[in-house]
Amino acid sequence: MKEFILPFRDLVVHPGLTVPVYIDNAQSIACIEAAVASTQQIVLVAQKTWSYPSAPDDIYDVGTIGSIVRAMRTPDGGMHVIIETIDAVKISDVSVNDGLFSGNVLPIPFMLDATDDQTIALRDKIAENIQSLSTSRRVKTEKMRLIIDKYPLSAFVDYVIQTAGIDNEIAIKVLATPSWREKLAILLEQVNLLMETEKIEDNINRRVQKQMESGRREAILQEKLRAIHREMGDDDGEADTESMRKRIEKSHMPAEAKEKAMSEFRRMRSMSPMSAEGGLLKTYLDELLSMPWDKSDKTHIDLQSARAVLDSEHSGMAAVKERILEHIAVMKKTGKNQGSILCFVGAPGVGKTSLCKSIATALGRKYQRISLGGVSDEAHFRGHRKTYIGAQTGRIMDALKRCKVNNPVIVLDEIDKMGRDWRGDPESALLEILDPEQNHTFRDHYLEVDFDLSNVLFIATANSLNMSNALRDRMEIIEIPGYSVDEKVQIAREHLIARAAHDTGWDINNIIISDDAIRHIIEHYTSEQGVRELQRELTAILRRTLLENDGEDVKTEFTIDKIDDLLSLRQSAGFAKKIGFGVRA
Repeated sequence: MKEFILPFRDLVVHPGLTVPVYIDNAQSIACIEAAVASTQQIVLVAQKTWSYPSAPDDIYDVGTIGSIVRAMRTPDGGMHVIIETIDAVKISDVSVNDGLFSGNVLPIPFMLDATDDQTIALRDKIAENIQSLSTSRRVKTEKMRLIIDKYPLSAFVDYVIQTAGIDNEIAIKVLATPSWREKLAILLEQVNLLMETEKIEDNINRRVQKQMESGRREAILQEKLRAIHREMGDDDGEADTESMRKRIEKSHMPAEAKEKAMSEFRRMRSMSPMSAEGGLLKTYLDELLSMPWDKSDKTHIDLQSARAVLDSEHSGMAAVKERILEHIAVMKKTGKNQGSILCFVGAPGVGKTSLCKSIATALGRKYQRISLGGVSDEAHFRGHRKTYIGAQTGRIMDALKRCKVNNPVIVLDEIDKMGRDWRGDPESALLEILDPEQNHTFRDHYLEVDFDLSNVLFIATANSLNMSNALRDRMEIIEIPGYSVDEKVQIAREHLIARAAHDTGWDINNIIISDDAIRHIIEHYTSEQGVRELQRELTAILRRTLLENDGEDVKTEFTIDKIDDLLSLRQSAGFAKKIGFGVRA
C-alpha cells in the first residue's frame, strides 16, 4: 500500500527524532488529515522547488518515514504536528491525487555503528571544527555538548546540517548513506570545506580592511598636506601631482627612464607648485610620459597590397616603385627596418613627398614630415638642455609624440637645404639618427634618456645632391627623373584633374577635356620636370570658368582655343598686377 508523502521546504529530517512541525499550507494539512484518517504512517521528503510541488519530479526520491503522534489545529487555520521518524526510505512509483502525494517506500538498510571508535572520533572532530566557524553560524558550544551527551547521534547529524547550512543535495546524500561512520565522513568533509571558505573570506576581509585603513590614513595625511598648502597659498596642482606619480608607476618606459622620472618627480613634489622650477619639472615629466615608449602600430606587410597602393597613387616611376617594394620585402622578411635609408632626389613637383606618404599607407603606419629647409641648429634634432629658457624636445621626439607610436614613417624633407652656423652643425646630429648602429640609443638633450629609434622608418627627399659625403654615405640615393609629356598627360588624367575639381568645388563629371588639350597646356604653359605647375594651370582654368559662369560649374568642354582664352586672361592679369594696375585673376 502506498504511503502519504509530506513535502518539506528546505528541511531534511533524519530517523530517530521527534519532530515538531507547524503547517499552514492547505495541501500539507490535507495530507496530514488523510494520513490520520487512514491511520497510516507518513513520509517526510524535501522538495526541490520553493513553491508547493505539483509533480513527482519536484521532490527527492529519498525521505524519512514516521508516525504522527499528534496533530492539532490552531486558531489561525494552521496545524501543529508532532512526528516520530523511524527509517530512511527509498521512494518509488509516486502519484499525485488532488495535490496529495503518495508512493511506495522501501527502508534503506542501515548499519548500527554509533558506538564504534571511528564513528565517535569523527563526531568529536566535527564538533571541534564546527566550533571554529564564524559567529554568523550561531554555533553554541553548550547546546552542541548537550546534544552529544543526551541525544542520539541522529540529533547531532541533524544539528550539524542545520547549523552549517548544508545544501539539500548533500543532506539527502547523508540521509541515504547506510552507516553513521559514512554519514559523519561526508559531514566532516563539508564542515572542513566551510572552514576553508571562511578562511579565504576572512583573509579577503582583512586585506580589504587593511587597504581601507591605509587609504584612510593616506587620505587624512593628503588632506592635511593640502590644508597646509592652502594656508601657504599654493594648493593648486596637488591632485595633479598625485596623478603624475600614478602615471609614472603605470608607464612602460625603460628602467633608466622610469628612475629618472621618479627622481625628477620627488624633486618637483618637494617644491612649491608656485615655483618656476617646479613648473619646469612638471613640463619635463609631461613630455617624458607622452613619449610612445612601447606603443607601435601592429601591421601585417602585404606586398601585393603595397604594390596596389603605389600604382594607384603614382603613375610611371616603375623602377622607383620596384626599389621601394624591394625595401618593403626585406622589412617583411626581417621584421625590422634593415637596409639603407632611402633618399629620393628629383626636381620639384615630381612626387617625392607624396611618394613617401604612399609608402606609409602601404605599410599601414603613421606618417610624419619634418621640413629641413633652413635648419641650421643642432637643437632642432637633439632638443635643448632644460637649463635654457623655452627648452623643448627636438623635432624627432616631437614627431614621435604627435603620432603616438614608436614606428612611424618620418620623412626628412629637403635634406639638401640644411645649413650650419655658430649654433651648431645639424648634419652631425642627423648622421646619428640615420645610422642603424647608433639610433637605438638616441639621447635627446631635453629628455636626457635613451630612446630607441630603430623602429622608425626614415625616408629623405632632396632636390639635388648638394650634401656632404658622410650624409650621402648613410643613404641610398634614388633619383626620380622628370616626367615625359605622355606621362604628364596620364598623371593629369588619373590624379590632377580630380584634385583641381576638388580644390575649386567642381563636379568632375562637368569637366570635359581631351588628352590633346592637356598636352597643349603642358607644352605651352609649363616648363618644369614635375607636374606642380600643370596642377596650378588646371586649377586656374577651372577657377576662371567659375568666374565667367557666376560661380556655377556648368558642364564645359575645355578645348585648346578655350584654354588659350582662359590662360591668356590669367597671364595678362598677372602681368598687369606686376606693373602696378592691381588687376586680379
